[in-house]
Amino acid sequence: MTFIINGEEQQVAAVTLADLLTALDYEGEWLATAVNGELVHREERSGFSLGERDRIEILSPMQGG
Repeated sequence: MTFIINGEEQQVAAVTLADLLTALDYEGEWLATAVNGELVHREERSGFSLGERDRIEILSPMQGG
């Protein structure tokens, strides 16, 4: 499917948000995710179905000051 991930169009074979994160090699407890402007909590990702051209934001913390 085609998604808009962090502002860039990408084709990824994923059905759920958890599948997408795995396919893109995102790991860790500290990720923040949103689909079409709505926050998706970590516990909901495995059951959160994605649709064609969904807008997905994936944020991870950065060190620095």
